[in-house]
Amino acid sequence: MFHHKGNSNRKKMLLAGILGSSIWVFQAGAQTTPQPANAKPTAATRMHYQPDRFAGRAGKYYALIWGIDSINVKYTESGEVIRFSYRVLDANKAKTLNNKKLEPSLIDPRAGVKLVVPSLEKVGQLRQSSTPEPGKSYWMAFSNKGRFVKRGDRVDVVIGPFRAQGLLVE
Repeated sequence: MFHHKGNSNRKKMLLAGILGSSIWVFQAGAQTTPQPANAKPTAATRMHYQPDRFAGRAGKYYALIWGIDSINVKYTESGEVIRFSYRVLDANKAKTLNNKKLEPSLIDPRAGVKLVVPSLEKVGQLRQSSTPEPGKSYWMAFSNKGRFVKRGDRVDVVIGPFRAQGLLVE
């Protein structure tokens, strides 16, 4: 009972310390240079956060088993093409993705569609099928005629035994 005042002071000091550190953190985070409303972003002010889409197990799986990373699915401006791209880490493991004999498909369970890579008369298939090289990026374009696949959908890309599931269409 005699230490009541001492405990009260300790609690106040602890509370003051917590509040003080919280204020410092918020102030540190809020220190930005004010920009006029009509200012155009410069290289210094323009920052895009690009999260690692496949952090952890999924990223390791694609790298270790298939020899690829930087997997990306993009909705093009017209919406009639969905572009799938990846970067090769291990050419031997990634050769399945570039195999001309395997027909790739993009499956959207929400829309209930399976898209294919179109083959144009003078161009051939809209995909790269050269021998993969480490460090290089490759792509293929899926026909989205009717625009069934939308931005924000989760899709699967299947190329022979390769299957990338739940990819976000950006």
